[in-house]
Amino acid sequence: MGLKRKVENSIYRLKFFLVSKIFCLISASLFLSQLATGQELNPLDGDPRAARVGGSIFRAQCATCHGADAKGIDSIDAPDLTLLYTGSGTSDESVFNTIRDGVSGSIMPAHTFPDTEIWMLVSYLRSVGLSGISTEIDGDPVPGELLFIQNCSTCHRRGDQGGALGPNLSQITQVRSLEALINSVRNPSASIARGYKPVSVTTEDNEQVQGVIKREDAFSIQIMDTDQYLRGFSKISLREINYEEQSWMPVFSESELTNQDLNNIISFLQSSL
Repeated sequence: MGLKRKVENSIYRLKFFLVSKIFCLISASLFLSQLATGQELNPLDGDPRAARVGGSIFRAQCATCHGADAKGIDSIDAPDLTLLYTGSGTSDESVFNTIRDGVSGSIMPAHTFPDTEIWMLVSYLRSVGLSGISTEIDGDPVPGELLFIQNCSTCHRRGDQGGALGPNLSQITQVRSLEALINSVRNPSASIARGYKPVSVTTEDNEQVQGVIKREDAFSIQIMDTDQYLRGFSKISLREINYEEQSWMPVFSESELTNQDLNNIISFLQSSL
């Protein structure tokens, strides 16, 4: 029985190897034929196998900096790749070129992956990319602007209007669903974005500083305090560092902001700058 099991396992591994090679050869052939005609789109677009294989390559080669979920790692200055396609001018070709050539002056190196594997990575990144609100919200942006000024603008910015303690909301409806936006208002501590993690520190002079972490390493921490001043501290000079679990953003109940109020605010955020 042991010999039979070994033979079966060997046959299975051989089948998997051959199927993988055949898929790569087909994909490479398709890529070359598209390249010959000057096609700039991903030649593997629409093939779910490409995204699955790309995900495996990503987790093996890219997750150290960008995280297994492609959302980046707090301690490394690497971008959240689920937001790649929310910016204007981002195409499959530009993502392909960035992976192949790297980013000059950053920790992102050039890669020597075969072109087919890079297109698989592109397919994976496209599959995990966030999308925003695709339909027009049933709200009124005019009262929404007033509500934004009254309730949000102290900490959040839209265009040239507002503060910087919380995330910039200028493009937020392009990268967050309606459900996610409503949840961030009703339950702001459920998901706190990188760069806005709440912290409080006590200095040698017993000054207590509250704010959000902008940068941190083993020796220092940079904080934007609640007065929206950027301050840096050597950790050895601090009496205490408390990493807070609750966001500084208050919870807005329906008695404070009704669902229609939220629709009006989101409609304002959705309107053209």
